[in-house]
Amino acid sequence: MHMVIYSLVEASTEDEALSTGKTVFDRLVGTDPHAGAVFDYHVTFDEVDTSLAGKARWGDLPTAAPVDSDDGQDLLERGWEATNEEFERNLERVKEAIDELSDEEIMRDEDLARHAFHQVGAYDGPTVFLYDEYANGIRHREQLDRVLEETQDLWIVPADVHF
Repeated sequence: MHMVIYSLVEASTEDEALSTGKTVFDRLVGTDPHAGAVFDYHVTFDEVDTSLAGKARWGDLPTAAPVDSDDGQDLLERGWEATNEEFERNLERVKEAIDELSDEEIMRDEDLARHAFHQVGAYDGPTVFLYDEYANGIRHREQLDRVLEETQDLWIVPADVHF
């Protein structure tokens, strides 16, 4: 499956933001020997020679945008809304499992209950859409606000990832 994730990076130019963003995405796909793979591969929106990912799949997203620009705010909102929606969806599944299933049924992963528990607690992967420049998933609003407040020259870089 494909999804668009976003990296929030400090940079002084679009090229620097894209380069730092690619480093984040490389870590998330395991090309960095010190990082485990969370996704299979990534395609950034500067790549034009792909027919199944990036612009070919999602349309013409900015390659990178300052967070305080209109494009940057749009990308940030998309990333945060997607993270929040996935969390709420999985949290509802957890609550239903607790209310409706026995401990044994949960242990057997009936209705993918344990999977939902795992997704609610995930630090990265398909339920987290925003990452800082160290490839750490941004999981709650206070964490996002801290990145937004403490980082100067903040850019957002989107990438299409496969998992």
